[in-house]
Amino acid sequence: MSLIDLITGNTGNQVAEQAENKFGISKGQIIALLAVAAPLIISYLKNKSQDANEAEALNKALDKDHDGSILNNPTSAVEREVEGGSILDHIFGGQKATVENQLSQNTGISMDKIGPILAMLAPVIMGYIGQQKQANGVNAGGLGDLLGGILGGAQQQAQAQPSNPLNDILGSVLGGGQQSGSGLGDILGSVLGGGNQKQSGGLGDLLGGILGGK
Repeated sequence: MSLIDLITGNTGNQVAEQAENKFGISKGQIIALLAVAAPLIISYLKNKSQDANEAEALNKALDKDHDGSILNNPTSAVEREVEGGSILDHIFGGQKATVENQLSQNTGISMDKIGPILAMLAPVIMGYIGQQKQANGVNAGGLGDLLGGILGGAQQQAQAQPSNPLNDILGSVLGGGQQSGSGLGDILGSVLGGGNQKQSGGLGDLLGGILGGK
């Protein structure tokens, strides 16, 4: 299962329905948020995995708590919100508030709900990474390449299906039209806003098209 399949398939839809029921946010907004949050989280983890200690810690966390079983029961994500919040604290650290603010601005989900919804999505995203880790027999030393491969595969799939607005979002998040740069910096700086709103309008426009917004 590719990253795009995770977001647009049964798993993404079931999680979105749970979040819609709990938070009163439209299912379309939740799926659009997942389309941005999943590659963002994976990019942060890829960056962290360049440090051997971080890679080992991630490897242990995936083996212990994220074996992919949540993908067989996506509705359980609603019960793992507290755990998801801890995951996001570790992944984003001091940038968590900035990330949530930019995601809130670009998806139209209010700040009081963006954090809890992201916390619901985080265990699903981690479960997907854990599933891919097991399927590919990867240990701590190979996590960076695995995560990079997930992002690269999603980017290629998004570019091959440009007629799907959600794929447009993923293509923008993963590529941003800028082949150079760190990827991570491009995601925060170009796609999610950073200090340059003019270059970041693409994501807002795409979300607007899907959600009937601006």
